[in-house]
Amino acid sequence: MTVDVVVCGLGPAGRALAHRCLVRGLAVTVVDPAPERRWHATYAAWADELPDWLAKDAVAATVAQPVAWGTRVHRIDRPYVVLDTARLQDSLDVTGARIIADRAVECGPGTAVLSSGTVLHGRRVIDARGIGRSPALAEQTAYGLMLDRDRCAGIEPMFMDWRPDNGAAVDAPRSFLYAVPLDGDTMLLEETCLVGRPALDGRELRDRLLHRLRSRGVEVTGDERVERVRFPVEGGRPGRYTFGAAGGFAHPATGYSVAAALAAADTVARGAAAWPVAARAVYRLRAAGLRALLGLPTTDLPVFFDAFFTLPPAAQQAYLSGRTDLNGTVRAMLGLFGTLPPPVRRRVAAATLGTPIRSRIRIPSAIMEE
Repeated sequence: MTVDVVVCGLGPAGRALAHRCLVRGLAVTVVDPAPERRWHATYAAWADELPDWLAKDAVAATVAQPVAWGTRVHRIDRPYVVLDTARLQDSLDVTGARIIADRAVECGPGTAVLSSGTVLHGRRVIDARGIGRSPALAEQTAYGLMLDRDRCAGIEPMFMDWRPDNGAAVDAPRSFLYAVPLDGDTMLLEETCLVGRPALDGRELRDRLLHRLRSRGVEVTGDERVERVRFPVEGGRPGRYTFGAAGGFAHPATGYSVAAALAAADTVARGAAAWPVAARAVYRLRAAGLRALLGLPTTDLPVFFDAFFTLPPAAQQAYLSGRTDLNGTVRAMLGLFGTLPPPVRRRVAAATLGTPIRSRIRIPSAIMEE
């Protein structure tokens, strides 16, 4: 039997896509090794990224103006939301789909081959299985603790905090503090390696987080709930038959992909292209930005983000969220490049292009020819 859509993978991206296909009245089959598994990761987004159809109670907390620290403080004029993971999962209802508890080992344009040997046929077969880990892929890692908010006095919600009070050596790979409310009573404090190849491991991040919290007067008992994060920020394959992180939706500068998948789910459900020409160009520009982050000396990262968070809010939004906004992304990257101190600018250019820089280079045209 050939159905309208087969979705391989029931993480947030796959479940959102299956849900929106069902809303459109399509016949849907979903495949996942553990379709009833509950999600435990923390998902967050900029409020303006979320689609109108998302259930309102899927938002657990909103931060009106999150803070970012490079070498100085920046207040971001853009609401940031933390999602209620359980409610998000429940709201993406897949009742009416045929649910198969199996592992998809091949996902092609019209067929999916399962580990049991079953072959499924669909007018569209979409791979939403995420990205497998590999030493060749840059990763984001984090180690976090969930604390009562009254124990976190003095720590306000922060998108990233690069201040060097985590005990790491000056020349060691950098990590930052991410601090967000999970609800009215609990905060997540997470030491994060933005991106690395290899990334910092959990033990190092744990030690840094504990040192940072001690330096800020936050007491830890050892009974706190722990969140561990490790996932690739590259390796997706943009295309008609992939979706979510597997389809290149992960932003290499933040690791975020869930909001982008939620926003694109209706587009893909109705059969439209998730990757117009502008989106593919933005994808290449973001890949160039990833090379810059991987190639910068550790001491340059706070300065780099100082420059980024002095950009106008519209430019920040375009780079962080404008998956199909080519003009906005180009303007943001030009603005950032022009704002950086000259030594950092040269190193960004060298890292982006992978070549030594001995004279001025027209970085926009070089990137566009990527």
